[in-house]
Order: sequence, then C-alpha cells, then structure tokens
Amino acid sequence: MDGAPPPAPSRPAATPWPRSRAYARSRRRSKPSRPRKPRPRRSSSRIWPTAATRSPSPARRPPRGRSRRRDPIDATDRILRACTRPTLAEGALYSYSRGGSEVTGPSIRLAEALAQSWGNIQFGIRELEQRNGESTVEAYAWDLETNTRQVKIFQVGHVRHTKAGSKRLTDPRDIYEMVANQGARRLRACILGVIPGDVIEAAVKQCEETIHASADTGPDALKNLTVAFAEMGVTREQIEARIQCRLEAIRPAQIVQLRKIYASLRDGMSAVETWFDPIEPAAAEGVAEQARGTAGLKAQIGKRDKVDAAAPVEGAGHTTE
Repeated sequence: MDGAPPPAPSRPAATPWPRSRAYARSRRRSKPSRPRKPRPRRSSSRIWPTAATRSPSPARRPPRGRSRRRDPIDATDRILRACTRPTLAEGALYSYSRGGSEVTGPSIRLAEALAQSWGNIQFGIRELEQRNGESTVEAYAWDLETNTRQVKIFQVGHVRHTKAGSKRLTDPRDIYEMVANQGARRLRACILGVIPGDVIEAAVKQCEETIHASADTGPDALKNLTVAFAEMGVTREQIEARIQCRLEAIRPAQIVQLRKIYASLRDGMSAVETWFDPIEPAAAEGVAEQARGTAGLKAQIGKRDKVDAAAPVEGAGHTTE
C-alpha cells in the first residue's frame, strides 16, 4: 500500500459564475415576448390627410413663371388675334392734344389685354395708406419670367377740381373712383414698360386696321355715337363743328377719330373743352335734356306743342260768306 499513488484531491463544489450585464440582456432577448393587448383608440375630431386633402407634392404644384417658358411668337399671335375684335379695338386707342398736335396711344384696356395675352405678368393697383386727405397708391407690373418690374408710387389728393373750384371728397365711393382713375394711368405705363415696344406698336396698328374695317356710318351707329357723346356733355352741333360737315356725311376715318376722342374722355385723359368748342347757354339746356333720354325728348315735344297752340292761326276770327 506504500507504493500506491496518492488519491486525487476532490474538486470543490461548483460556485455560481458571476453573470455580466450583457449576458442578462441576451437572456432577456431570448425569452419569448408576450403579445401586447391592443390599446383602445381614442376618438378625436382631427381630420387625417387623405389623397384628396393632402397638399400636393413639389412635382405636382402649379408651375412658376420660370417653369413654363414664354414663346414670344405665340404670345404675339395671341395679342394680334385679340386686337382683331371690334369691341376691343374701339376702346383700345385714345387721343389727346399736346402742343397743338394730336397724340394717339394705347389705352388702359389695350394694356390689360396685352398683359393677359403676353402671359406670366402680375399687375395691379393697391392703396398703401390714407392720411391727411390724400392716398398713397402703388401701381406695379411684374414680368415673372424675365424678373422685370415696373413700380410707381404716387399721391392722390381727395379733391376734385372743376370749373367752379375745388371740392373736397368725403364719400368713400368718390375717393375710390378718384384713386382708381389716377391709378389706371400709372398702371398703363407700368404694363407698357415690361412688354417689348415692337409688340405694342404691332398691336396698335392692328387695332387701327380693325377700327377702319368696322367703322359703321349707318343711322343706328350715328345715333349711338351722339348718345354716347351726350352723356359727356357734347352736343350734335359740337360734333358737326369738329368734323366740319353734317353728321350724315361723316367719313369712316372721322368715325375712328371720334372713337379715340371718346376713349380719351372716358378714361379722363382729356377734357371736353380740349376737343370741342364751348356751347351757348341755350344749347347747354338742350344738352341736359338730351342726356336725360326719353324724358328730355318728351319735354322738348311738349314745349313745341305749347308754342304751336299759343301761336295765332292765319285767318282765325274771319268768316267767309
């Protein structure tokens, strides 16, 4: 027994190995997760975006001025086609006297038609403020494609100047009409400043050709012409003195000239005294009655009937056997 090997030492009892945090996390991940109960959805008044209410993506948004390039040839053709309409051509040109000569140019109506057909242009009039009996107004025209902009800021006094003197305006409607009238002139200049000059000249020429082609010298056209000028305080005698002939013998070129003068008076670019000679007081009374239309005509007929009834008749009071 002395030569036998010594017995192997007995192993100590197993002790728990210290678990790290990573081991604990791995054990938690390996465990099957419990199914979660669906949470009750709370009612809300919020409207969730749908395909109909969702804002359009950048690719679907309306294109800006630079995304749709203007074709100058196509835009010029649209302008010339618009100028072939007689209704537009009749009010497209105006005339005014300067230094003893007659000056003709495009009116605000033609300027608006040019901007609409040329495209990609923002234009308008806005009142910035009212203070101390005057308005600060801005007229602008902005070509979104070429980034060319015309802006005019000016003052409009709330005063109307007449032959009897100056009259202060207090009615908001009168102030609005005064601001709109003064702003239309500046707006016309702004629009014509952003559109090429050769396009404007071609439009004016086309309007003149349209007016000459559609100039009507018939009785109905002459009647409408006299009624339109009567509203401005112009009599038939003044028109005949202007054209140096009777109204029935008027020529188409003179019709064109009178239409330009009417457009100038309507837009406030000139006064009646600039084109027509003053009338006598008796004729002025006739103009007022003519402007009232049918009532004035009936009044004139009634006056004539009274004069005829009061006049003595030849042979009255004499008897023949």
